[in-house]
Amino acid sequence: MTTKTNYKNHKIPETMKNAINRIFILGVLFLGVLGCEDDDSLAIGEVTEVEALYSPEDNRFFNLGAQSSALFEWQHAKSADNGIVLYEVVFDREGGDFSAPLYVVPSDGNGYSNRLNMSFTQLNQIAEMAGIESESTGKLQWTVWSSKGLDIKKSPQSYTLEVERPGGFPTPDELFITGVGSEGGDDVAAAQAFVKTGATTFEIYTQLAPGAYRFLSRRAADAESFYIDGENKLKKDGEGTFAGTEAVYRIRLDFSDGSVALATIDKIELWFPPLSSYLFEFDYAGNGTWEVLDQYIEFKQEGWGRDERYKFRFTVTSGGTAGEEWYGSVNGDNQRPNPDTDASFYHMVPVTNDHWANSFKFREEVDMANSDIRIFFNADVPEYTHEITVR
Repeated sequence: MTTKTNYKNHKIPETMKNAINRIFILGVLFLGVLGCEDDDSLAIGEVTEVEALYSPEDNRFFNLGAQSSALFEWQHAKSADNGIVLYEVVFDREGGDFSAPLYVVPSDGNGYSNRLNMSFTQLNQIAEMAGIESESTGKLQWTVWSSKGLDIKKSPQSYTLEVERPGGFPTPDELFITGVGSEGGDDVAAAQAFVKTGATTFEIYTQLAPGAYRFLSRRAADAESFYIDGENKLKKDGEGTFAGTEAVYRIRLDFSDGSVALATIDKIELWFPPLSSYLFEFDYAGNGTWEVLDQYIEFKQEGWGRDERYKFRFTVTSGGTAGEEWYGSVNGDNQRPNPDTDASFYHMVPVTNDHWANSFKFREEVDMANSDIRIFFNADVPEYTHEITVR
């Protein structure tokens, strides 16, 4: 009769189990030694050069005006103990030998990766460091440093990049206008501030008169300067001359592409829907501020009560063509405010020319009284707004 062994409950003797474990551990160690064998050609602490650059290939062309990036890749270097190697991508101007590089940046992963994804914005900044003018083409050189501890090696290879720079510039944190043609004159301390309207855009409402002007990155004589050239493009390091008619202008600048948009603010009026009429026109008071002083205002009596709605019409000329821009409340409809209403109620945003929609409402005490009304489109307020003071 054949006896069946129950392997499910069969126990391996302890001595055999220990022997198997020892064999397993020795095998792992043996494989580790094979996989981590030191490079006998290197002394302890040394690292090899990066022998080959992969991409971008030599003489690759990039138009840096696109919203894109460049991928840099290269061959791995080796270290004496087969441990971690750090990498830095190094840039120099055409003909440079990298002894005094323009720019050095760690690879991806804080220097551990053998690749670097670099935005065109960063490359544009490096191209500017190399003296390549905006809206022109030039060349950069790049290579890779490999390092371990104090041992740093430069790759024997270097590649060339040909780049075309866009019309823009790195965007300053702030921007001001100064010069005899500006409101503040040539006193830099009195330079009027722009409003930053986006990541690369600025806007200002200001009066210009014939004369020299410049835009500054800060209120200091040695700040970066910009101006508008004869082709209505933003340029760096210089002074412009305004030769137009003295008027209140809106200047919009975009540093991403150097574009400029100018318009004159010809008139601002208060639209009063209850009477289907414009009650009065505002006077420019400087620094992006308009006002009407000691103005009598009377609401319209309706069967349900007194109607007090209003908003603003701007007459603006751009490119020789006059048009309308309407500013009103962020709300389609509003309750009548009181002296304790939050200041945000008075914030002015672009709206349609609808007869009633997005109108503000006057406070009760404005009715049949004289008031001062001021509009603020400048950097002194967090949002474009207006205020009403009852006399």
